[in-house]
Amino acid sequence: MLRLTVVVPAYNEAAVLETFHARLSDVLDVLPLEGRALYVDDGSADSTWDIIASLAARDARVEALKLSRNFGKEAAMTAGLDEADGDAVVVIDADLQDPPELIPALVEQWRAGYDVVYATRSARAGETGFKRFTSAAFYRTMEKLSDTPVPRDTGDFRLLSRRALDALRQLRERQRFMKGLFAWIGYRQTAVRYERDPRHAGRTKWNYWRLTQLAMEGITSFSTAPLRLATWTGLSASLLAFVYGLWVLTKALLYGDPVRGYPTLMLVILFLGGVQLLALGVIGEYLGRNYAESKQRPLYFVEERRSAGGR
Repeated sequence: MLRLTVVVPAYNEAAVLETFHARLSDVLDVLPLEGRALYVDDGSADSTWDIIASLAARDARVEALKLSRNFGKEAAMTAGLDEADGDAVVVIDADLQDPPELIPALVEQWRAGYDVVYATRSARAGETGFKRFTSAAFYRTMEKLSDTPVPRDTGDFRLLSRRALDALRQLRERQRFMKGLFAWIGYRQTAVRYERDPRHAGRTKWNYWRLTQLAMEGITSFSTAPLRLATWTGLSASLLAFVYGLWVLTKALLYGDPVRGYPTLMLVILFLGGVQLLALGVIGEYLGRNYAESKQRPLYFVEERRSAGGR
């Protein structure tokens, strides 16, 4: 019988885990294949691991990993995908914004021959208008800048076939933007649309600062457009400065105009200084990522494992 592993990264999700597992169990019960759940505790500070250990002890379909500290969601997903041994793998968050009841639809598309089946949000309940606007702006920016098409309005909730999973495991970069990596591996991909629910319980771990960091991670990992933009901005500024310099020189030679313009001079200096600092910042972002990659540190460490039956 075919096997499905459901990877569930969790960070401080004690308030929702029991409800999530009850709904996931109902789904696994009706799937026409052998289903397992693999929970990954990403260094939670609450009772998340205790609840996961309890689930593993009473449900033979549950396995669990506890990471040695909080490595971030991308690393926690990677740990789960490295450990998964099914014929297909589903990645889903534990906060119940992504409904486990959609998994049969993902499996249906997989059995129809697709290697990556991603869940695309047609609506996002429980989120502010500003959050929806910034999310849409990010995905559309990535669509324009990246050489690898990243599906719009699509998170990490998706199914991967065995060969797609094996391909993904070969990508060991330290700066991980999983949505881009899922798309980069290629193979046959399709979407299943759904309406995203509000968070069932607990608090989101994604504030605007962390979302901005993730957006920068995605853009710098899958596009060199910011570097090209810095180059073209520098060239444009130089051209404007050259034209302005010719204009000032012509006025002085032909009309004897005194060279005025302390305010203009300050404006030009501040403008060029800002452009230079912006370009240095962009270069620094890419340089920092190269530095992190060059150290070749492991992506995560596992502190504890629980196999089926809680062993």
